[in-house]
Amino acid sequence: MSLSEENIILPEAAKKKRSLAKYWSFELLFGAFLTCSLGVLVLCSGLLFPDGGEAIDLRARLMEPFVSWQHILGTDSLGRDILARVITGGKISYLVGVASTLGALVLGTLVGLVAGYYRGFWDVLLMRFADIQLALPFILLAITVMAIAGPGLDRVIGLMIISQWVQYARLVRSGVLSLREREFVQAARSYGLPDAKIIFGHILPNTLGPIIILMTLNVANNILLESSLTFLGLGVDPQIPSWGGMLADGRNYVQVAWWIMVFPGLAIMLTVLGLNLMGDWLRDHLDPLGQTAK
Repeated sequence: MSLSEENIILPEAAKKKRSLAKYWSFELLFGAFLTCSLGVLVLCSGLLFPDGGEAIDLRARLMEPFVSWQHILGTDSLGRDILARVITGGKISYLVGVASTLGALVLGTLVGLVAGYYRGFWDVLLMRFADIQLALPFILLAITVMAIAGPGLDRVIGLMIISQWVQYARLVRSGVLSLREREFVQAARSYGLPDAKIIFGHILPNTLGPIIILMTLNVANNILLESSLTFLGLGVDPQIPSWGGMLADGRNYVQVAWWIMVFPGLAIMLTVLGLNLMGDWLRDHLDPLGQTAK
């Protein structure tokens, strides 16, 4: 092989290696590992712990972690297994995070598509509703809703949908405004395609990148919000195992039984960390204009 051929081939190999490292980064792999491993444990919690972490053993109350194989992460004030409650409680956090994000995604996307495509009266009306929503403090809205309707899983999900649809509406609207006058949309109109076909078949697919990024980050944010609301007594029923409820139960024992709060807090941290790492990776690869500096 001549020197000139070697100089041509080696850079190409280096480019392929860099490209592979770019798409399969540690950020993606570690985030996916955390998210998938915790998700599998939560989904299989019914098989792993048929009692749902509610079995009471007063003789083993406040047992320290790593002392007994039967209660490897210790027990709470009623002798309930911390490991079982952490894994079982993840179902509530994942359900709230995913369901509220999907609800806000659907509502906000529809509003953004209508406001951005039709503009005029509909744009002004819908965006003024969005401005009103943004002016309402979330914690004040949460206290008001929970005081009137009472705490509950469905109310928490509905509250998060109401408070977050604006993010998707504004994001989609800005994308639609930049796409509605593009050549491919004009060509679709010239062929006489109905508005619904143009909106959902041509405009919406070109706005999915930023939507997916925001959706991933919002799932993590909503898990934190649910835990915070439940900790304050504004979330799900205290009788239902959840990470926020475990934090609330353990605050009275933080000096004598630290493990009651630490392990559910660690589960929240790892879940949010994994989702945020995947969201950052998606942002770098689906939104080139917003790439983070490497």
